[in-house]
Amino acid sequence: MTDTTLAAMRVDYGQDGFDTAQLAPTWHEQLSRWLAEAEAAGVVEPNAMVLATADPAGRPSSRTVLCKGLDERGVVFYTNFTSAKSQDLRQSHEASATFPWYPLHRQVHVRGIVQQTSYAEADAYWAQRPRGSQLGAWASAQSVVVADRQVLDTALADIERRFADTERIPRPPHWGGWRIVPDEVEFWQGRTNRMHDRLRFVGDRDSRTWKVVRLAP
Repeated sequence: MTDTTLAAMRVDYGQDGFDTAQLAPTWHEQLSRWLAEAEAAGVVEPNAMVLATADPAGRPSSRTVLCKGLDERGVVFYTNFTSAKSQDLRQSHEASATFPWYPLHRQVHVRGIVQQTSYAEADAYWAQRPRGSQLGAWASAQSVVVADRQVLDTALADIERRFADTERIPRPPHWGGWRIVPDEVEFWQGRTNRMHDRLRFVGDRDSRTWKVVRLAP
């Protein structure tokens, strides 16, 4: 693919406008509303979000994770605590995430501090996971360099034998949830001529109050 081909790729976001009068009273209600609309529109994995973190040297990393919790406290995802993302989060205590709903010409950006979820929350979600996903969480030392695929397959086979007679697989101590507690949540709606609508909830951590501002595209 040439630079010319890439430069010619363009979509006109001719969607209806999005103004403050259309916002829900709170950021989490608005995010729930857009999530529901993305699901209804048939967006594949509408709860997928691109999580961005930074290591102690300030080098950024991003990857896609699945949002598995949403309320006034924040946005929750689950992972291995030995992973690169978890190591970053323990160091910086901050993260951002983007929900990219391309078919709807919409994005939501969430940014704030991170907190580990309670063990009770992690246990409750763990119990809902498919057995195969539970076994994988036990078998994989996430982000660790391995020699080849056989190492992973062998590790999974060992775990399958270990829990072969176990009906309810326990949650590994190295696995749990992170909650992004936002102080900024931006709702982005594509518009024609790249004059997009950007409405941002901005929170004050001390007073726990929110205001809404409009940003130039």
